Amino acid sequence: MSRSFFSRFGLGILVVTLACSSLVWGGIASPNYKVLNPISHGNLTIFPVVTSVTHDTSGFITLDEGIRSGEVVVTEAGRTGGLIRGPQRRIPVSSAQVNSLVLVNNSKRPLILLAGEIVTGGKQDRVVAKDRVIPAESDPVDLGVFCVEPGRWTETSVQFSTMKSQMAQPSVRSKAMIAKDQQQVWNSVGEANGAIVGAMTPSAGATLYPASPPPSSYAKTFDDERVRKAIADQAAPIEQSYSSSIRQLRDQRAVGVVVAVGGRLIWADLFASTALLEKYWPKLVRSYAAEAITTQRAFQPVSVADAQQFLDRSEGNRQVIESEPGVYRQSETIAPNFKLFTLASLLPGTGFDLHISKIADANGYSPEIGKLQYR
Repeated sequence: MSRSFFSRFGLGILVVTLACSSLVWGGIASPNYKVLNPISHGNLTIFPVVTSVTHDTSGFITLDEGIRSGEVVVTEAGRTGGLIRGPQRRIPVSSAQVNSLVLVNNSKRPLILLAGEIVTGGKQDRVVAKDRVIPAESDPVDLGVFCVEPGRWTETSVQFSTMKSQMAQPSVRSKAMIAKDQQQVWNSVGEANGAIVGAMTPSAGATLYPASPPPSSYAKTFDDERVRKAIADQAAPIEQSYSSSIRQLRDQRAVGVVVAVGGRLIWADLFASTALLEKYWPKLVRSYAAEAITTQRAFQPVSVADAQQFLDRSEGNRQVIESEPGVYRQSETIAPNFKLFTLASLLPGTGFDLHISKIADANGYSPEIGKLQYR
């Protein structure tokens, strides 16, 4: 992992690599996290996760909230004249780049960015590459992203909006977070687009794009009305059941999920509060549903013990820490069979983990043999 990758994200960021044989970071190995009975539909299984400790996250704003209110602005780096922050200060910016956008947070609340959020517009649609906190009333910051729309480099709008229906599905999101390689992100987008089109069988209303290949744009493919319906049909039973569970489990502090597709545990998302989970849940569940639709794998049952074991595994042999002093710390724990990402807020009055992602390598955790499998 190179320092140059992180240098795009702003000043005051330190990258440290640690070698260790046994590593516990963030809250992932804490016995306070408990996996509950799953909710399943088709080959998608979601395990709710509760905890004994949560935190007040009402002081933060999400990207959807910020863009909707106009308080958060995302634009190409090469906009003429740069961005202005305040009446006197002009911030110079470089020319437009595929893997870079400029963001300014004019809100009086700090902004949470999650890897996998898709911003549409500008010269290309992009996916956010990593979790991050942007301070309130920030200067413009250079935002590291990856393109999810190969082939377009013409501006459709001055500013960006967010993909309303979902985040990037795990197979695309993981390439941005782990591989940090544009070609691998493009490859995963192409595979996902092709798979969702292939899943639209005649019985579901004829082939989606019978006369031509699917669009290269991830956002356009998954924003198609028929695709959105297919994903909604897959996600709705789980979304409704878990939304009801969140309400019922509010006293137990439901804060996240462990995700299995086709009998393989692939992902976990944990948040600092039930309220923060509820904000992201509609887009997250659709991203998991998209992964289930685009994964051809026979369904096999996954037990609560399997999911708990996956969540509890924390031993790593290397860790990379990025820190913007007084704002946030983002760590990546690297193990032979998983990656663990922890975003902690360092803002005054916080000092807790905002979001934790755990990603199983390759095909995910296999409960049949009790270890991670590789292709």
